[in-house]
Amino acid sequence: MEGAPRARRDSKGPPWKVVIVDDEQEVHDVTSLALRNIFYSERDISFLSAHSARAARDLLALHPDAALVLLDVVMETDDAGLGLIKYIREHLGNEAIRVVLRTGQPGQAPEATVIRDYDISDYRTKTELTTTRLFTTVISALRAYEQLLALKQAYEEITTLKSALERERDYLREEVKEAVGGEPILGTSPAFKKVMQQLEMVARSDATVLVTGESGVGKEVLARAIHARSARAGAALVKVNCASIPRELFESEFFGHVRGSFTGAHRDRVGRFQLADGGTLFLDEVGEIPIELQSKLLRALQEKEFERIGDTRTMKVDVRVVAATNRDLKQAVADGRFRADLYYRLNVFPIELPSLRARREDIVPLFEHVLARVCRKAGRPFMKLSPVQAAQLTAYAWPGNVRELENVAERAVILSGDGVLRLDVALPELAEELAAVAINQVEVPVQPPSRGFYTADELRELERQNLLRALEQADWKVAGENGAAALLGLKPSTLSYQMRSLGIERQS
Repeated sequence: MEGAPRARRDSKGPPWKVVIVDDEQEVHDVTSLALRNIFYSERDISFLSAHSARAARDLLALHPDAALVLLDVVMETDDAGLGLIKYIREHLGNEAIRVVLRTGQPGQAPEATVIRDYDISDYRTKTELTTTRLFTTVISALRAYEQLLALKQAYEEITTLKSALERERDYLREEVKEAVGGEPILGTSPAFKKVMQQLEMVARSDATVLVTGESGVGKEVLARAIHARSARAGAALVKVNCASIPRELFESEFFGHVRGSFTGAHRDRVGRFQLADGGTLFLDEVGEIPIELQSKLLRALQEKEFERIGDTRTMKVDVRVVAATNRDLKQAVADGRFRADLYYRLNVFPIELPSLRARREDIVPLFEHVLARVCRKAGRPFMKLSPVQAAQLTAYAWPGNVRELENVAERAVILSGDGVLRLDVALPELAEELAAVAINQVEVPVQPPSRGFYTADELRELERQNLLRALEQADWKVAGENGAAALLGLKPSTLSYQMRSLGIERQS
């Protein structure tokens, strides 16, 4: 063996595993001893032995990282040869492992087409068991295995990068389709300043945030602001409307699936958790998730890992979660409609967004900001609010909060073709409410205070007192002849709405 080539691992990885498949123990002993002598270190190579094709199958299934198989073409125990190679390539799907065929009879050499189709590295007779030619063949096969692994790793990295770019592209396209301008982060009221202070404190952390508040207060806007101020701002903010996901598609939407995993799965799908890897996942209306599906979400939040439908591989992700709901989750837990462990997992840093009527100082600046944006988008000159309109907007209850305010502003611009802002047409409830206030002037002292004007709260109290007097005069009858609505000149539905917004209930 003098002058035989020497081999050393280029990397610091585990040793090459060489599987010797032969029914003669002497062949195992001589081969392993001879090959060890051509390596600089015993740590560079290890040997596994199988004396039959059946044993080789079991061994290769347990050691998918084997680098080389030295295979006897024909053994006394069974037919190893091509059947074992087919098992390796087709059943195990192992394209990287190298195979060198050996036989005691030179005439048993396989055809060239077989060597090509099954990607066989070489063919040697057992008379070459300890020759330099065998050593060269083995070293060449091991080097080819290393190169194949490197190519496979590079391909997987490219595929992963391509997949990430494609899913980001698809998500951004979806975001562009859904974008409607967004609600501004504006407000100087004490209630809103408190929210902004909480936002600034939590944004730079990775803590899970639970945003609560009535429908339309701007929970998604707050989630976007948290993401934009975080260290994850360069990655994606992925949103999921939990209320819109059908039960049967829950896992696929959140975690993805592989092609063919169920009927209709014609291609691989990337789930929202994978889309948000490195960024923020916004779970809107999280209280709407059916309780039988909440455990799947809990595991992903706790372990930061999941499996796609039809895939055995576990995927790990680095995701920051912001959840939002208009429900009382604590009450939902008490009622058995929401898991307590999921609630506490989400409620790490709670932020409650106040309703628009709880921060009336912000209504006019917010409306003007939205109005300017809508006018600019419609190509119309900016239409200013009159002092009366500003007072009207401030006094209105805004049950739909910021979302309703945006809709009213857009509707007012559309209806204001003459350049005059028509709030009365855009918001009929507002006009009827103010008409009721005008009627009130007969019954309610309207002499303004010494400062010369009423505040919004004072106007609401005046309106409330007037409605109470009308209801008392009508013996709390709302609709019909001589009902309070008729006395006030209002529709019964409008009066009922005003009573709810002002907190008026029938007195016993």
